[in-house]
Amino acid sequence: MPKMVPHFLFLLFSLTDAQTVDNKTVIPNQVYQPLGSCPCDFTDRICDIRCCCDKDCSTEELMLFESHCLSGPFGGQISQVPDYHCSAQKEDSPDWFPFLCVISPPENNPYLGLFYHGEEILTKPHTSFKKPSLSTPIQVDIYRQGSPIFTMNNQLFTIPQMALGHCIYNAPVAFLENFSYKCVTLLQSCPAGYPLQTLPSDLQIRVNSGQGGEVTVEVIDKLVKDLTGFISSGESGITSAKAQECENVNLALDYKFFWKGNSITRIILTRSVGTISVNGKVVLTTRYSAVFLSEELMSESNSGNPGYQVGRLIIAGIEDTQSGTFSVERTSINLWKPVNEGLCFTAEKQPIIFAENSTSGCLLPVNMNNMSHCDLLRKTVHSLQATLVTAMYVARSGNPNFQTKADWLNIGFMNASETSEDGKGRCSEIPSHIHIHIWTFVAGMIDGNPQRNIQTIEVRSTLSTWTFEFGGGDITETQLFPVTSSVTFIDIPINAGPPKNRFQINFTEYDCNRNDICWPQLAFPFTKYYTGEPHSQSLAKGLILVFLLITASLLGTPWRQIRQAWNSASL
Repeated sequence: MPKMVPHFLFLLFSLTDAQTVDNKTVIPNQVYQPLGSCPCDFTDRICDIRCCCDKDCSTEELMLFESHCLSGPFGGQISQVPDYHCSAQKEDSPDWFPFLCVISPPENNPYLGLFYHGEEILTKPHTSFKKPSLSTPIQVDIYRQGSPIFTMNNQLFTIPQMALGHCIYNAPVAFLENFSYKCVTLLQSCPAGYPLQTLPSDLQIRVNSGQGGEVTVEVIDKLVKDLTGFISSGESGITSAKAQECENVNLALDYKFFWKGNSITRIILTRSVGTISVNGKVVLTTRYSAVFLSEELMSESNSGNPGYQVGRLIIAGIEDTQSGTFSVERTSINLWKPVNEGLCFTAEKQPIIFAENSTSGCLLPVNMNNMSHCDLLRKTVHSLQATLVTAMYVARSGNPNFQTKADWLNIGFMNASETSEDGKGRCSEIPSHIHIHIWTFVAGMIDGNPQRNIQTIEVRSTLSTWTFEFGGGDITETQLFPVTSSVTFIDIPINAGPPKNRFQINFTEYDCNRNDICWPQLAFPFTKYYTGEPHSQSLAKGLILVFLLITASLLGTPWRQIRQAWNSASL
């Protein structure tokens, strides 16, 4: 027992010294060896305590901890062969043991590949809250749907977008991914910098076309005088000596990307700018959108081929007078789409859907001062209604040619006359309702599907009388009046030919649609009443079937006699 103390002290000192020099045992080919030759052999050329398989331990050292060796596979003692293994068969094993035992090589055990011979990676100390550095996206040679768009400086092309309820000014744009967002900004002074205050030259960015070319953003400025849809708080109308006039503020940035194949051919930016009066706090709502159009604006998705399909948009157009030939610029016919408070000044517009009748409207606030100037009130309501239908033509079919005049119909406007003069809280002949009548018909059938076209379109205004209900006599008191719009589709019946005579109407014996028994169907497939396949194929199959029946009936008796004679000869 006294000899054990120096030995243990020597081993502990050696283990501490081994950890200092960081000696390691190299175990080769660990992928194919379970746990290595000795998993508990941590230090090289030094005996590890309680590691009975350590070859560095002498016989005397092993005697010190022979009865305290590390148990299990980590101590170098691989578990014994299980009883269900075929190599564990004993003399007293039952006869059926070879049929139900498991054959598996000794190397195939649960610990195979637990340790691998790989390279050593040294970690560097760093703070846990350090922001990770993001790698720059790899630029691709051609664009695919969803891939980011790059500039000629290998930078991401960005447009302000909404993400997680916040407006991100440097959000990348994905190829062929349309979006439209609104950002709300609280202004206490005139904005400075992107995206609210920019120069046209700052927006004329050189963009990589996707095939090695270059596309420069074309900027078109649009001056907005009515800021009702952008200033939601209404504080822009309050001015004082401290009010600031902010000119050329970006109210909307609408991008149009024209593409062909996997490349961008043209980019047009419509920048809506306006002058904002900031007095205190002003809530500004800006709009950002991106639309990808195939090659040209007129290449938008059709509404049918060739006839209109139910649920598709009505295709309308405005004639391009600048070109020498007939050309139509695509647009739409709209109805009111009230949002928020339902006021007409904040309402949006929704396009008309083919074969879907609809009625919608908005509310117009009117005070006593407006009711005393009925002519001005009529013009205001007429201007609001005129924004719904700005088109001159409507397409006859769902895939019109924008350079062929025969594919377009003129829109008929039926405006009522306005002659009366009213006042003192009453105004008559207000064009408060606009109704759109669209006559459609079935032009033909393609693969059993009816092809619907538009025959005529008419826009009619309905006049009404507005009477202001006096309240407390305050001239600034307002009352809400409805301004409505609707569309009705009228189907023109198909001409089924000359009328039937009395015999055709009363004689129903061979009419399969009006009689319970249809005699012509009994002769199918020789008649055309069978529509499961072409008549020629059904007729050919019927004739083959008849031929087989006749052949079987003629050859039935002779073949039976031959078979009987053959059986008699074999006996």
